[in-house]
Formats: sequence, structure tokens, C-alpha cells
Amino acid sequence: MYNDFLPFVDRANVRPVARQEGRSLLLRFDMDTVQSSMNLDDPDGLELEYTRAMMLCLLFCPAPRHILMIGLGGGSLARYCHRHLPDTDMTVVEINPHVIALRKEFLVPPDGPRFRVVQADGAAFVRRTAPPFDVILVDGFHFDGQPDALGTLAFYGACRARLAPLGVLVVNMDSDTDISEPLLQRLGDAFDGEGMSMLPEGGSNRVAFAAAAPVLHRVRNTWRERLQALDPVHRQMLGRRSGEGLAWPPIDPP
Repeated sequence: MYNDFLPFVDRANVRPVARQEGRSLLLRFDMDTVQSSMNLDDPDGLELEYTRAMMLCLLFCPAPRHILMIGLGGGSLARYCHRHLPDTDMTVVEINPHVIALRKEFLVPPDGPRFRVVQADGAAFVRRTAPPFDVILVDGFHFDGQPDALGTLAFYGACRARLAPLGVLVVNMDSDTDISEPLLQRLGDAFDGEGMSMLPEGGSNRVAFAAAAPVLHRVRNTWRERLQALDPVHRQMLGRRSGEGLAWPPIDPP
């Protein structure tokens, strides 16, 4: 849609639309790609497979105290965490004001003591924020893909510096190997070669997880037991398709 005009487009300010299709409300930048999907009959559920994959962060940290999320989109992960993690403080950083302007349509919770949406550049926010986070979720996309600033070695290093010792970084990226392999390499470099990733079904996403080596190894070896130990609401949602068929190969060097 915008390809002929990319040199002139401010990617962080392209206006998305909310479009109802059946019983789902979709966030789109164009008619080719769905950025987010909310089931109108279950707004707090996770419709898209990649969102359930990202919430497997709970295998690392079942009761996170602080979550940082970069990229609001249609608010699927924000709604889920706000509803089902009542003791968690969550900050969501979104660069595009037009995305934030749709928060009411997508039932994103209002700002309050334990939840807030901040309009800011996610990469810059990570560099300047101070508190340690148990989980950092990176799901920042504009109409033309993931911003370059959210895939650099410096960005992944800044995320690692902001993680609590047992924390986990989760990155949603394009499944295209030409795009994802350099990102996985940088992610591995930022975490001393440690990371793992998966290809959720039914989409074009790869979801990568990075953490300190001992944490990563424990989860890699015990993820089935950890899934079964989660609160039933998480186990039911995350196990809908993700639970049985997970395969988490390590991030190998190219």
C-alpha cells in the first residue's frame, strides 16, 4: 500500500483502522495484514497464536511483579495481563499516537495504579527506564514490519540490563528467515549465546525467548511441568494449541 512512498512516510504515525470482521475486531494498517485481533465475545482472551506463544513467559515467571511491553497494537496482551495477573504492574510503551487513540475501541484498560500506556519510542524508553522487569515483551510493529531500532544488539543489550535476575525477554518477529535470523543472532549475542525460539501455528511470526543461561536451561528442561503448574486460566489459554506441540530449539549461530 505504501511501498512507493516509503522514503516519505513517517512509519510511527501511520493511522491504523479498527475493522469488525465476524465476531472479531481487527487492527489493520492495510488490508493485507492483521496487526491484532480481539474476540468480541471474549475480549480478554488471546485470539492469535503468537500472543499465546508470547505469554509462555509465564513458564519463566509465573507471577511477575513488573512487566514492560513495547508495542500496544490492539491490546491483546495488555488486556490479558491486566485481567489475569492482578498483582502485576504493567507499563506499555507505544510510539504511534493513532494506535493509542483506538484504546477504547479495543477495551484497553484505563491508566491506573498498576497499568499505564506511555507514548514513547520503545528503544529510547528501555535505555532510560530504571526499575528491573520480570518480563519484557517486545511486540512493536508498524505497517512495514518491525522497526529497526527494536532489533539491534544495543537494544537487546539494554533489555537484558533492565531484566531482573530471573527475568525473560520475549520478542515477536517475522518468521521470514532473512529477517529473523539476524535478529536471533543479535539476541543470542546480547545473552551470551543463550536463547530459544518457536514458530507458532497459523501465522507468520517467530517468537524468541532470552534469559540468563541457568534460567533458560531450567525452563527448557521442565516446560511441560511448568505449564501444568500454572493457574488453570493460563493453562487453558496457553495450552489451547501451544502447549502440546512446542518445540524450542536453541538459537544457533549462523
